[in-house]
Amino acid sequence: MADGQQSRMGVVAIGRNEGERLQRCLRSIPPGIPMVYVDSASIDESVAFARSVGAEVVELDMRLPFSAARARNEGAARLTARHPELAFVQFVDGDCEFEPGWIAEATRFLEIEPEFAAVCGRRRERYPEASFYNRLCDAEWNTPPGEAAACGGDAMVRLSAFASAGGYDGAVIAGEEPEFCSRLRTRGWRVWRLDAPMTIHDADMHHFRQWWMRAVRSGYGYVQVWSKTRRLGAPLYGRELARAIGWSMGPIGLALLLAPHLGLIGLLAAPLLWAAQFVRLARRDGGMQAVHLLAGKFAETWGALRYGAARAAKRRQGAIYYK
Repeated sequence: MADGQQSRMGVVAIGRNEGERLQRCLRSIPPGIPMVYVDSASIDESVAFARSVGAEVVELDMRLPFSAARARNEGAARLTARHPELAFVQFVDGDCEFEPGWIAEATRFLEIEPEFAAVCGRRRERYPEASFYNRLCDAEWNTPPGEAAACGGDAMVRLSAFASAGGYDGAVIAGEEPEFCSRLRTRGWRVWRLDAPMTIHDADMHHFRQWWMRAVRSGYGYVQVWSKTRRLGAPLYGRELARAIGWSMGPIGLALLLAPHLGLIGLLAAPLLWAAQFVRLARRDGGMQAVHLLAGKFAETWGALRYGAARAAKRRQGAIYYK
């Protein structure tokens, strides 16, 4: 990495009890690049390790709800306060490790493409063979290169664009990146996904409960981001939200409508619809994935209901963790 490029960017890593994953993350940052680590009340040695490798550490105030969006905002604020000369910030989750050459390639792209606010690349799972759930994550990360609607948690962002959009919305606990990119686009900025390896992610997901909580978080994010982005005229996650509610509560509602007229036969409408959907999905994706796709709709709907309950109670929800 050329000295001129290196002086133009810094790294913000966020994490909570990531242990060895955080060590790999921070050690993968090329020497000489300013880095900030933002910690969400870890009880392991994350903070001590980050300081030992020269990272500036921000420990989030526990009196406020945690979220990845809030952590990235506070990390960017500390980074720019310490290094006001920087033009770009590379965000990375603490359970990820940079691929060799990514930081230099992303910096070059933003240097020569001034209309782009953010650039990302290919994230892959470290151990996709370790569990069915890790394989699902690896497939999820494999999105096509080219102009993108949004980036994920790992992305290099132009700091002037970040400031113009007001950063991430700290209240959003899932889907904060698409919501942020939506605001960028309203200001004329664009997002690009390079056909290049970016980070290695360690989901470390081996149990149904972990997957379920991740899906609950997604459902919470769907309705929260939809409610925010509809004000911009281009609401996000409307289709995902409709599918979740449609395939979880929809068959139940239909069965209840038919029961007064058809009795027990009417009540069978719900299981018959779910069975038909399972067969369709199993033919396409296999039985194991079909089960999880169907179950996921219930988890996402539960997450959406949690958002509604929090909104009604005027309570701010903190991060929903699956690890």
